[in-house]
Parts: sequence; structure tokens; C-alpha cells
Amino acid sequence: MSNEELELVMLKRAHEISSQKSLANEIGFSVGKINYVLKALADKGFIKAERFLSSDNKTKYKYLLTDAGMNEKIELTKKFIVRKKAEYEELQRDLEVDILACRERK
Repeated sequence: MSNEELELVMLKRAHEISSQKSLANEIGFSVGKINYVLKALADKGFIKAERFLSSDNKTKYKYLLTDAGMNEKIELTKKFIVRKKAEYEELQRDLEVDILACRERK
């Protein structure tokens, strides 16, 4: 997964991140990497981290997507779709070449 894809995942799920550790375990990255990306997203103004005021654990944060974050999420999603369409089309061409080669052998 590229950094851009990781950012997209985190932007899409910002509101549901219960802990950096659980997200890291779920998507297979270190907690340090998750922390680094969340900080980078916050530094870019894409997310805000707020402490849970009603929680007994004052070290817990909730992550909120900003308007800039929503726009970035949309742009990253568009890029992701374009890239995946191109990959699909390339695979489709490769498959057609393989099918033709297989038919020619018969």
C-alpha cells in the first residue's frame, strides 16, 4: 500500500479510528507509521484531533475530517479509481494476448 493509499484509508475512516494501535493491527502497519501519517494529515489541515471530553481516558482522541480533508479524500479517491481502471485495462489486454497465444498453439 502506497503512502497515498494509506492516507486515503485514514481519511475515509478518520471518524471511526478508536485507537492508533487497533488501526495499525487492522491494516498491517506499525503504530509509529499510523501516528506519523495522522500527524502529517493534521499538519496539512486534513484532520483535527480532539480529546474525548466525556471519556475517563483523557489520552484518547477522536479524529475529525476538515473541509480540506474532505476535498483531499475526494481527490485521492478519484486518483485511486483512475489508477485501478488503468490496472484493470492492462490486465484485460494481457489476458487477451494470453488467450490469443493459447488459441494459436492449438
